[in-house]
Amino acid sequence: MTDDTSPWLIVGLGNPGPEYAANRHNVGFMVADLLAERMRAKFKAHKSRAQVVEGRLGAPGPSSRRVVIAKPMSFMNLSGGPTAALRDFYKVPVERIVAVHDELDIDFGQLRLKLGGGDNGHNGLKSITKAMGPDYCRVRFGIGRPPGRMQVADFVLKDFSSTERKELAFEVDRAADAVETLIVDGLERAQGTYNS
Repeated sequence: MTDDTSPWLIVGLGNPGPEYAANRHNVGFMVADLLAERMRAKFKAHKSRAQVVEGRLGAPGPSSRRVVIAKPMSFMNLSGGPTAALRDFYKVPVERIVAVHDELDIDFGQLRLKLGGGDNGHNGLKSITKAMGPDYCRVRFGIGRPPGRMQVADFVLKDFSSTERKELAFEVDRAADAVETLIVDGLERAQGTYNS
């Protein structure tokens, strides 16, 4: 049974550093930044090797939820260490942990929310699952597959295309809405609204 006083932990996945900021692989950071902006809060360094911001999401009043939003500063393939450290520090039950990440198997402009499951070759998820098991929520932000023979690693570490960039702010906004719906109204409601 979840203790209702424990916060939600929202982990945006990405790589630290300005050279990665606009990469497809960093869309989790983009969503985390927007959620922090909505809370009018600034990220601060945390001893868990992450940038964190604490506050509330949802409409003011009894339905708002206490949240910790985090951006691991460990590089994508080591995201599990900071995530597990934050879980322990804030005493967050695993079902209140939400990873926001890029997803190759979904087209750009589509979202899928789910609880648990495999990592689908995503190094950030692989690391988190290794650190604390698979039973956390995921907000999967579609980036589509690489064109032609481009390697997956090259594709995810490239910036969004100029066509995608026209829609990107809207899609990041929608993903942030999906995270809020998930923590306020529950997974089923969020899936019904956002799973394209």
